[in-house]
Amino acid sequence: MEKINIIIGADHRGFELKERLKEKLKLHGYNLIDLGYYSYNPEDDYTDIAIKVAEEVAKDKNNMGVLICGSGIGVCIAANKVKGVRAGLGEELEIVKKAREDDNINVLCIPANFVDEEKAFALIEVFINTKFKNIEKYIRRIKKIEEYENKN
Repeated sequence: MEKINIIIGADHRGFELKERLKEKLKLHGYNLIDLGYYSYNPEDDYTDIAIKVAEEVAKDKNNMGVLICGSGIGVCIAANKVKGVRAGLGEELEIVKKAREDDNINVLCIPANFVDEEKAFALIEVFINTKFKNIEKYIRRIKKIEEYENKN
């Protein structure tokens, strides 16, 4: 089985949470690649880091992305503009589980203003460890998204 790469990034509102999660993820043996931001800057833009992480995720099926901003919504919108990315907002464990099982999301967007470090880590573990159900109706739906991406 190939090793999963966790590609992580955050804007200024998610920066502190990202830094704490990085250490915890490394301690648990996850292969982590931090694409930034590397320092706190209240003037940075979530769009830049979201697109950077999403492009890296789209390069390899073994890449999974974690994006963190205040609400999680901005990075989710931006990441979903990258072909091959299916980003989902994760605030509850069961929603993240369903998003992986049914929609095969490959980027998890975490709202730093609404979850603490413990909850965020649990969300990431569910995201990483839940497998896509690979059932025909879910495959069909994802293929429709891919077809749309390819014609536009």
